[in-house]
Amino acid sequence: MSPPDPVGLRAGDVLTRRYLLLERIAWGGMSVIWRAFDQSLQRMVAVKLLDGELGVDHGERELIRREARATARLIHPDAIEVYDYGETVTSHGRLAAYVVMRLLEGRPLSDRIIEGPLPWAEAALIAARLATVLAAAHERGIVHRDVTADNVLLTSTGAKLLDFGIAAFIGEDGDDRASDYGTPPYVAPERLTGTVADPASDVYALGVLLFEMLTGNPPYPERTWEEIENVRREGPPPTADVPGMPVQISALCQVCLSHRPELRPKAQEVADGLAEALTPPRSTGGGTLTRWSMVTATATALLVGGLAWSQLTGHPDGQVADPQGRGTLPSAALDLATTFPEPGATPSPSSSPSAPAIGKGGGQKAEQTPWTEAVRSSVPNLNQSLRSFNALLAKGEDEGRIRPDVALDLRQVLANSVRDSGDLTSIWGKIADRNREGSLPDDFRRALEAQLLLVSVALTG
Repeated sequence: MSPPDPVGLRAGDVLTRRYLLLERIAWGGMSVIWRAFDQSLQRMVAVKLLDGELGVDHGERELIRREARATARLIHPDAIEVYDYGETVTSHGRLAAYVVMRLLEGRPLSDRIIEGPLPWAEAALIAARLATVLAAAHERGIVHRDVTADNVLLTSTGAKLLDFGIAAFIGEDGDDRASDYGTPPYVAPERLTGTVADPASDVYALGVLLFEMLTGNPPYPERTWEEIENVRREGPPPTADVPGMPVQISALCQVCLSHRPELRPKAQEVADGLAEALTPPRSTGGGTLTRWSMVTATATALLVGGLAWSQLTGHPDGQVADPQGRGTLPSAALDLATTFPEPGATPSPSSSPSAPAIGKGGGQKAEQTPWTEAVRSSVPNLNQSLRSFNALLAKGEDEGRIRPDVALDLRQVLANSVRDSGDLTSIWGKIADRNREGSLPDDFRRALEAQLLLVSVALTG
């Protein structure tokens, strides 16, 4: 399909004397998304632009304004960032409403699913990351309402949730029907009756997406509004049966697809359940992890630790300063979600050029390596893992999150454990004790445990 050719803005035009429009990278019924250059801050951006005739507005400007406000309220490393919003009369005498966003490179998840089902561990990791974004949105009162494979971008830093264009606030009256806004296979049954905006509808869509990643197809065959409105579903939702996959993942997927919204879990419960399913139980007797346990544990640590680190430090790119002044260290926010097949799987070559964040084109897939090898090669070595753990403690001290004596205690217990025996049982217990006594906040405890897991893997590997 060719991009629209309106009589309004074109490549080379400058919006509000600031944004130099370079090329159209996506388009839809209401708007065009441009790759643009922010001449004030000297950076590339994506500009979503609604360009229409003066005096003509059928509610589109209100939608794009709502999208900007909803997305700006959500601060999360796996959601697209909004930099600016405005309305202006262009040099062509037309009214333009625009949203300026971070420009990301990657490929839509829908393109990846066309190639076939994803390995179950990869699918679960992607779903867990998306669940954390939705949990953050729901906590801020936002319902996305269009969680689909087209609106998930696989980037070099993991899966990102895009397009809050039809987002609504929790409890907002749903005068519109789902057929006006939404994508048929992902729409929860209750939305067909125009109910108020509810986080449970996002959880249903996440269940559809997880099922689709695991099997290659959505859970129900209906793909048009007419088919969906005419069907009357009875019996339990289908299950995604994948050989070797933990039953907990299949059960979580099925309960997300419950016909009744009150039976679905919260988004954060889905994230926690998937992380638990991917994390092996730690030995309580001081024994070492098995090779497979190390790999799956590391994958989850990279997922959870990366999110925790970026949220605590405010650094979305996953690079942390070395406290000893030797540049930057890789944090746990490494990309595991886009390229790793299951253990033992044969790597498959792929091609096609990288597409912009908002575009619909295909994206470059890195040459794939076996899942275990790829994870192992992404794990920081022991010195890096220890420095990252200590840097996190220093950050907590600087921000007043933990007392200096607590940080010193944890730092010394870890150093002694590594030097004397390599057995980290004492530091695991110390972190738990400090959390129970109220000296270590829950989110900081989780971030420390994720970093400590990487230390454990480095020791045993």
